[in-house]
Amino acid sequence: MRYGFWTPVFGGWLRNVADEHMEASWDYSRRLCQRAEQIGYDLTLVAELNLNDIKGTDQPALDAWSTAAALAAVTERLELMVAVRPNFHHPALLAKQAANIDRISGGRLALNVVSSWWQEEAVSYGLPFDQHDDRYGRTSEWLDVVDGLWREPRFTHDGPRYQLKDAICAPKPVRKPVVYAGGESEAAKTLIANQCDAYVMHGDAPEVVAGKIADMRARREAAGKPPMAFGMAAYAIVRDTEEEARAEVARITAVDPAAPGFGNFDQWLSGTQLEREMKLQEYSVSNRGLRPNLVGTPDQVRERIAAFEAAGVDLLLLQMSPQYEEMERFAEAVIR
Repeated sequence: MRYGFWTPVFGGWLRNVADEHMEASWDYSRRLCQRAEQIGYDLTLVAELNLNDIKGTDQPALDAWSTAAALAAVTERLELMVAVRPNFHHPALLAKQAANIDRISGGRLALNVVSSWWQEEAVSYGLPFDQHDDRYGRTSEWLDVVDGLWREPRFTHDGPRYQLKDAICAPKPVRKPVVYAGGESEAAKTLIANQCDAYVMHGDAPEVVAGKIADMRARREAAGKPPMAFGMAAYAIVRDTEEEARAEVARITAVDPAAPGFGNFDQWLSGTQLEREMKLQEYSVSNRGLRPNLVGTPDQVRERIAAFEAAGVDLLLLQMSPQYEEMERFAEAVIR
């Protein structure tokens, strides 16, 4: 199992806890990532939202790509999985930017391609917002352009959304960055099976995740593509006793309708195609992080991780709070 974590670009992950003692700052992100690669973590996911949907839209949120460039220069081993939304980035310019960051990092950049769900944010910044299946049409063409620029000395493209003529991307990446993507709709799964390298999932129980992996493996084989990797988001709580761990769950899942981030819940839910109904209390923790149930004593959490490994998960994308202290605890109790 590889262990990844979310860089806390939003100042935390809990919608009902105002201050998690992990501010959205470059200093905190730098210290966290430098320490993480010393204690056994393999990857960090740098999420991309210009508005903060966790702590409230008026609260700070770090820019993903400038943060990633800075992290590339001050880390040595971490894979840097940076989220990118095609409607926010012209593919030719992003291909150039990403290639440069990959060079800075020595070949450690990866993309997490996200077909945007948040209409308010796009409108706020004056950017296009596609309806659900159209998002994946844009993403597919966007990936074609990025891949072409990374692959060809000169690249020409004449598509419905993007047109390039003899475009050059040099220097190219050290290696082609791994492309991660997630999604549960038919459009999303079709695109990922054909054009991405790894499938990332929201948190869920091992048997549910196993079914999703089996489905994607079959789609991948039908597309004539090589095997792909599988990652899953999870929120982890490790304590000396199960009672202590469950008490922490109770503390962080007390839903507060007055919390700043709560206003996005209805829009987020209506803008996605979920396979299972999301429980309201799960909104307290993003990305369905508590469904995997990485909660309990070190032995209980290790046993649960083994079940996900047996289901086919290669990578855990962990959220914790406060992240620096809890990642130390998790590394000492579980990874080592």
